[in-house]
Amino acid sequence: MTSRSTVESRDRLRLFLALPLPHQTRERLVEWQAAQLGVGGFDARIVPPANLHVTLAFLGSRPNAEAGAIVGAMRDAAAGTEPPLLAPKRYRETRSVGMVVLEDEEGRATKLAAHLSERLARLGVYEPERRAWLPHVTVLRFRRRPGLTPGVPDLGRFSPSEVALYHSVLRPTGAQYEIRESVALGG
Repeated sequence: MTSRSTVESRDRLRLFLALPLPHQTRERLVEWQAAQLGVGGFDARIVPPANLHVTLAFLGSRPNAEAGAIVGAMRDAAAGTEPPLLAPKRYRETRSVGMVVLEDEEGRATKLAAHLSERLARLGVYEPERRAWLPHVTVLRFRRRPGLTPGVPDLGRFSPSEVALYHSVLRPTGAQYEIRESVALGG
């Protein structure tokens, strides 16, 4: 006999859609994190390299059976979207995370986020957020805001070439993100 929590953990997945960072961009960001965020006596966790991405839509806990329809919506939105041009703009802290806010040149990532939001809402798997979507990469997590003021990372302009469906697995050491499926932007 299987416990209810074990069955639910297989039947439900914590999902989100995001733009994976290009390899070189991720490497530069990791170097910046170590140099700018790795000092001080504050209680914080630097986001590991495998978890750096630009979130487009956080779906939360969803039945595993919905994954196929979610991937279909992702494919449809990606087909009509050219890869975005992104660049670091500033560092910002909220009540629980530090992030690098990005400039979305030509608004392509913003349009992709909107197209995904519409398609996912029609499927009934996503409730669009009331606030405007903000392109960013979460680089630091904390319980108490450290009040850091690091310089902007030198990433230059970068262009993610795909969108991915991620599965977030919660562990005692923090979330671990696994790409379930990815699709090239622009077809």
